Amino acid sequence: MLLKETVQKIRELDNEAMEKARRHQKDLIKPCGSLGMLEEVAVKIAGITGEITPLLEKKVVVTCAGDHGVAAQKVSAADQEVTRQMVQGFLNGGAAINVIARHTGAKVICVDLGMIRPVDDPRVREHRIGPGTADFTGGPAMSREQAKAAVEAGIRVAAEEIAGGAQLLATGDMGIGNTTPSTAILAAFTGLPVSLITGKGTGIDGEARRRKVEVVEQGLKANRPDPREGLAVLAGVGGFEIGAIAGVILGGAASRVPVVIDGFISGAGAMIARSLAPRALDFVIASHLSKEPGHKVMLTWLGVSPMLQMNMRLGEGTGAALSFSLIDAALKIAGEMATFEQAGVSDAGLR
Repeated sequence: MLLKETVQKIRELDNEAMEKARRHQKDLIKPCGSLGMLEEVAVKIAGITGEITPLLEKKVVVTCAGDHGVAAQKVSAADQEVTRQMVQGFLNGGAAINVIARHTGAKVICVDLGMIRPVDDPRVREHRIGPGTADFTGGPAMSREQAKAAVEAGIRVAAEEIAGGAQLLATGDMGIGNTTPSTAILAAFTGLPVSLITGKGTGIDGEARRRKVEVVEQGLKANRPDPREGLAVLAGVGGFEIGAIAGVILGGAASRVPVVIDGFISGAGAMIARSLAPRALDFVIASHLSKEPGHKVMLTWLGVSPMLQMNMRLGEGTGAALSFSLIDAALKIAGEMATFEQAGVSDAGLR
């Protein structure tokens, strides 16, 4: 019921606000379009919020964690215990996401959707679906009911943060092996050969990558997820944290709050979100282009353009949090830059 109600609340962007924002950009003392994506982001956020020059001061990175049964197929260079250890590192404030979030004035929250070993800490948001997914090479990663529960968990977390004042959300992930289900999701929706879109994840070697390709192909063959059904794809070859990322996107869109997606894993969550509610992608800002080879294909399929290209592939929400600085700049330009009239500058040929 929550998923259906949330999808029904997602409306189109405020076209009137966007047109006013475009006209405002033309009035500023610069050649029209000269600030590129900074202008585009400001216009998009106007369409989301209905405000021409908003300030989105309260930012929250929602880092979703979960483990994956397919990790038993040796598709990652790291052991699954690292999922738990890294979540503890997030809570202690020493991880890359913490550093970047402090730099950009954002809060980081950690959500446990299904780590094998939970972290006993009250700061963790507990929305556990189970102790990791099943190995999808032999059957579904989860049941359809679990897939729906994962998405609805993300919706609830987004709603909680927005009720607490969040004006800008970002998605992040933690889950050893999660580039494998993300690759499977990408292949399921696009139909592209797995070998073309499979990367090295945390840094596996050539032989391990070949094994990863085989594992994804085996999972797709075993489950045959229907690309017309987002929950079917998620249940067949996805992950609990990927479903929650989709839910955060849907929850933000339903409340008209911008959601900045991180890299490859967040992109997989966005693919699920788009399948469930195509209009939800209007409320998404893509932070960066990951080094994962399938990410460019993913962003093209989603119809979004990345703000940054930094050869990043860490996850956690790092790229999304880093882009907060650019979003702040875009909004401050819209709100603080002088107009031609105010500055007494001739606009001849510049608008």
